[in-house]
Order: sequence, then structure tokens, then C-alpha cells
Amino acid sequence: VQLQASGGGLVQAGGSLRLSCASRGLPFSGYGMGWFRQAPGKEREFVAAITWRGINSYYADSVQGRFIISRDDAKNTVYLQMNSLKPEDTAVYYCAAQNIKISGSYYYITPARYPYWGQGTQVTVSS
Repeated sequence: VQLQASGGGLVQAGGSLRLSCASRGLPFSGYGMGWFRQAPGKEREFVAAITWRGINSYYADSVQGRFIISRDDAKNTVYLQMNSLKPEDTAVYYCAAQNIKISGSYYYITPARYPYWGQGTQVTVSS
């Protein structure tokens, strides 16, 4: 199983980025997908998640209304559109996958529930 995250970079506050996470080796459409981030000296935290088939999506309060998670099962790819970026969004962003076919944010916000992880992509927002 391989998850390849891309799309990070340096952007000014107020700008936008779109992260992508391409999957290989798992039946992507049946998996729940999540984005997490980790800033220096901080624990990994939940950002957004989307259920299988995109039935539901969940967001951390800190990104609600600014970030949008989506998936394209034909391309085995999940996206994170990040708008109105703030310096506090600076972190390494990771995508993750878990085999789950139920809804409910409880099952998607905890990193330990995801057995598969991408390598991370750096997002830096300058003020």
C-alpha cells in the first residue's frame, strides 16, 4: 500500500493550496480517507476526513469553512483544497487511509485508527 501526498509549498497568508494524495495497492473506493497535520513541537492533529464514496466529510473547527476535502475514486485520489490560509496552518500535512464503511466523526478524527499513511507534504504560510 502506498499513499503519495503532494501539492505543498510556500504561500502568503490569505492564499490557497490544493493537496493531493494518490493511493496505490488498496481498494480505494472502500476506504475512509483523512488529512492530518503536524507542526514542529506539536502532536499530529486531525484536519479533515471523508467517508467511503464521499457520503460524509468532517473538519476540525480550525479549518471549517476554509478547507474542503474531496475524493475521486476513479483516480484513487483524495484532495484537500485549502483557502484563506493562515500562518497557523503551517505544518507537514499527511494523508491517511482506513478500511471503514460507517459514518460518524468519532471514527475519523483519531490518527491511531488509520493503518496507512503517506509521507507528508510541507505547507508553509507566511504572514
